[in-house]
Amino acid sequence: MAKKFIMVMLTSLAVIFVITGTAYMYKAGVFEPYPEPVYLDQEQSAERPVYSQLSKEEQALYTTLYNGVREQKTEIPLPYEIDGDTYTKLYCILEKQESDIFYMSSTFYTAEKIRKARMAYREIPGDIPAMEAELEKAVAEFADELSQLGDYEKALKIHDYIIEKCTYEIDYDDGLGATAYGCLMNGSSHCEGYAKAFDVLAKACGLESIVVTGVTDEGENHAWNQVKIHGEWYNCDVTWDDTDTVDDLRHTYFLVEDESFTETHTADTEHFAPFACRATENTYFNKNDLYINNDECAEEIITREIEARNPQIELKFADKELYEGFKERFVEGEEIFQIILASGVEGELTISVTENEKELCLMLTMPF
Repeated sequence: MAKKFIMVMLTSLAVIFVITGTAYMYKAGVFEPYPEPVYLDQEQSAERPVYSQLSKEEQALYTTLYNGVREQKTEIPLPYEIDGDTYTKLYCILEKQESDIFYMSSTFYTAEKIRKARMAYREIPGDIPAMEAELEKAVAEFADELSQLGDYEKALKIHDYIIEKCTYEIDYDDGLGATAYGCLMNGSSHCEGYAKAFDVLAKACGLESIVVTGVTDEGENHAWNQVKIHGEWYNCDVTWDDTDTVDDLRHTYFLVEDESFTETHTADTEHFAPFACRATENTYFNKNDLYINNDECAEEIITREIEARNPQIELKFADKELYEGFKERFVEGEEIFQIILASGVEGELTISVTENEKELCLMLTMPF
């Protein structure tokens, strides 16, 4: 009798376990069919340089996540079961590179194995569809004004516009400080917002652009951009060019090659590889003939810029000796005043000098 009772109990427990386990698996989606893989079309792919670095399976997963996030779904069934590392990679790329999706959270749920993504979104005060439409309209109007310009001119306009539009803020309480919306619509963000704003505007203007994250030479987390100009990739850090001082617009970190840029910026390569930036033709100082590589050209450049009545003259020097020599001769030795007077400028002369010794750059603010 006792043995029979034990067998009945064991059988009952087994049945309960099967029922409970089956219910759990249904809830977890184990018995749900995988959705069909989908991919971005050719035009969408061309606008997303990092997407091309993904495998075919990763591209399908990325596209599925992208479509689900666009609809603000809280659960997104994936076309494949993936491990947590792969999911982390794809989520992080999506959150940084889809710069116009300002409501996507930088924090996310993960697990050892995932076949259904559980999504989290930023807590944002306001009507998200209305905010999306507002941002899209502003971006489209800006891009339309630049439609006839070349690549370099577009990138320059975007760089300068963001600096004039936005103020750098570390502390914010609206949840939008790391977004393009915060930068472009609220006029306040930190480095990630600057980078995403540049990315949104660049893509709207037909430029290939990505957001890069990493650390500075002082070990601080940071974000910047890479943008393709006339077929070549360049680094661009709008945040570091913004001094938040009226009429102080710098271009030290606008379109920079890797050789000098990587002295102060180290990219995170965990999830994707940033592009090599080797070209120098369209760096700001080369493009505008403001690069000083010998003593003779220094006076020629200064004289040309003064005669053109440029109120700000930005210079970059080939080495520290030239940098120090220029300061000693033209600033401390006041030769620059002689050139100004010779150009016909009269009255009291005051010149402001802004130094960036680390980058061997000087900015001269002139009295006209």
